[in-house]
Amino acid sequence: MAIGGKRAAGGVPIQDQPMNLILKATLLPKISKRFGGRMKAMVSGGAPLNPEVGIFFQSLGLTFLQGYGQTEAAPVISCNRPSAGLKMDTVGPPLKGVEVKIAEDGEILVRGELVMHGYWRNEEESKRVLKDGWLHTGDIGLIDEKGRIQITDRKKDIIVNDKGDNVAPQKVEGMLTLQPEIVQAMIAGDKKPYMTAVIVPDPEWVQEWCARTGTRCDFKNLAHDPDFKAALGHAVERVNKDLSVIERVRKFIVADEPFTIENEQLTPSLKIRRHVLRQVYGARLDALY
Repeated sequence: MAIGGKRAAGGVPIQDQPMNLILKATLLPKISKRFGGRMKAMVSGGAPLNPEVGIFFQSLGLTFLQGYGQTEAAPVISCNRPSAGLKMDTVGPPLKGVEVKIAEDGEILVRGELVMHGYWRNEEESKRVLKDGWLHTGDIGLIDEKGRIQITDRKKDIIVNDKGDNVAPQKVEGMLTLQPEIVQAMIAGDKKPYMTAVIVPDPEWVQEWCARTGTRCDFKNLAHDPDFKAALGHAVERVNKDLSVIERVRKFIVADEPFTIENEQLTPSLKIRRHVLRQVYGARLDALY
């Protein structure tokens, strides 16, 4: 993983080259064989790929490409490809014939033959998203020095704190859910002085913690157990070390239950429904201030 991370960042240093060659000759071919031996690449799409996941597969010698698109753009706008340099926090450069630019407010705009002419029998919505031939994607992002698109958040999801600073919740939530203690998270803090969160603990970690501490594993009672919350707090603090001051989660509550499609807290494509979660937990989150 250490060498794979360096490889993904642009190159393996000379001191790591001997081990890199050993891995390429021994371990990586075995992994490739497990996947059939002929795989050229795997493609991720539909939701943002956590860069650490991409680096993990790249470290195993499995080329991992992330694509980006929308139904309104037929539906692929860009994709990682080795010729452009694989950088796991980007979705690669636009496809041939696709123009992409970043608006003043950070929104990603797309133009080309792939863009729809409008929504079926919905002229008002068509005018809102199509302006001068440019599709307003609703995604916030930037274009790096090699022309690769980096998506930071959904425009409507951006949190603006009480000082006017913008915070991208998906970034923070993704970092939280990488911790072994946390399986799901939603952060809040719109028009507030700092970020707060609703956290769903990982069930396996909960079982291990209960066994280790001799605590009865009653999920609802655990949510109010100070020792349990302190253990979760250590995970939050680990994440906070890698965040800016305005992004850090200062306080959190434990969710009553996991976010699921059945309780309407997840969409069918497994994205969190922020408005539903705000209805359920809004009062408790406000109480944290």
